[in-house]
Amino acid sequence: MAKVKLIETTDDQNLYEQVADRIRSLIAEGTLQPGDRLPSVRKLREQWSVSISTVLEAYRLLEDRGFIQARPQSGYYVRPFPLTVPAEPTPSTPPRQPHSVDTSLAFRVSTTCHDPKVIKLGSAIPSGKILPLAALNRLMGQVLRSQPMLAHAYDVPPGCEPLRHEVARRLLSAGCSVTPDQIVTTNGTFEAVYLSLKAVTQPGDTVAVESPTYYGLLEALEILHLKALELPTHPRDGISLEHLEAALSHRQIAACVLVSNFSNPLGSCMDDLKKKHLVDLITRYQIPLIEDDVYGELHFEGTRPKALKAFDREGMVLYCASYSKVLSPGMRVGWALPGRYQAKVEQLKWVINQTTAIAPQLTVAAFLASGGYDRHLRQLRQAYQTQTARITQAICEYFPPDTKVTRPNGGQVLWVELTAGFDSVALFEEALTQHHISIAPGTIFSASGSYRNCMRLNCGYPWTAEIDRAMQTLGYLIKRQIN
Repeated sequence: MAKVKLIETTDDQNLYEQVADRIRSLIAEGTLQPGDRLPSVRKLREQWSVSISTVLEAYRLLEDRGFIQARPQSGYYVRPFPLTVPAEPTPSTPPRQPHSVDTSLAFRVSTTCHDPKVIKLGSAIPSGKILPLAALNRLMGQVLRSQPMLAHAYDVPPGCEPLRHEVARRLLSAGCSVTPDQIVTTNGTFEAVYLSLKAVTQPGDTVAVESPTYYGLLEALEILHLKALELPTHPRDGISLEHLEAALSHRQIAACVLVSNFSNPLGSCMDDLKKKHLVDLITRYQIPLIEDDVYGELHFEGTRPKALKAFDREGMVLYCASYSKVLSPGMRVGWALPGRYQAKVEQLKWVINQTTAIAPQLTVAAFLASGGYDRHLRQLRQAYQTQTARITQAICEYFPPDTKVTRPNGGQVLWVELTAGFDSVALFEEALTQHHISIAPGTIFSASGSYRNCMRLNCGYPWTAEIDRAMQTLGYLIKRQIN
């Protein structure tokens, strides 16, 4: 930052306010980007010829106004949130009756991630550029060289012990005190959820879900011939416990499935009190709760939120997660913590899929044990937070002014709500076929086909000029359709 001479202070504005305004202008002009580190207090004092107390007061003022944030022992950073704050979607109001599921469109959305020509704003996948692939490849090579026989052997449930040991250790930060023998390794989170659903339901049963909910869950319900009962959900704090209790008391609900922290697609996250009330509720009705916590470690600020499993005292919560969003989607290393249903899940795992490949499990275990995982997580969280802010800002700049956008505090997706009557399915078709841009239309997140005027956007890729152009194109297509 070049040396700047500030104007003389006046009665209406103190010197520290001038400093704050100048930094605010640099942020607005794009010279300082979301996530950038500001000069140290001493360096800015030298550059702008002001006192340390003036710089500190300016930084405090900008922090109070939400433009920057302090990080202990690191300094001040431009807050990775948009300068223009869009309106939020209102809580959902889904149909009250259960629905069968049709996921043919969801499968089409998923397949777009394999086309290298497509700008991947649809599927919630992370970019390999922000994952520790070199370290994982190196560790995989070491595993294959040091344990050549074991790496090619069959594994049996509950799975690779070194991995289960590391998972149990990591779960302490989620409030869960478990032993390795309580964990069953799986091929990603999806298999963990699928096995858990199959363990606690029968074909024809009804399962309570958030609305909107992750379309992969709806795919699992379809395969298992289950019905989905969508419940009203708030974009910040999740599912309505009032409506869940009413459903439990008036209907035959076989199970409940939730993405507990930074849900997909809303990004909602319950506070601890609500989580405890939820677990108490399902325990009282003796209804199993399947928890998908794949985004739990991707919080933008503060500490990792607790899992619902942390409040489970009777084994009613079947906890599912993986390292697909934080380390490697392709290694398919996941796990379940099935509580009282462990024996059934292990039996189903053996019958349906027998084993999870040992080499990837040993590789991830070695990475977790190496001590570099927490450093990687800090960098990944920062990347996701910055990318989420950039996508949000682009929506504010390019989309219609009445567009509503969620404000997640973690994860990697945004839920966008457009004016009533807008057709996100038509946008999906046009953007993909004519412009090679993928989005996820809102209808695939609902068993009843709701949310046609909504869509989900992936924030898992670093911001580039190509993504900026894609967001401009989407804005143009949206405005043309509305007008």
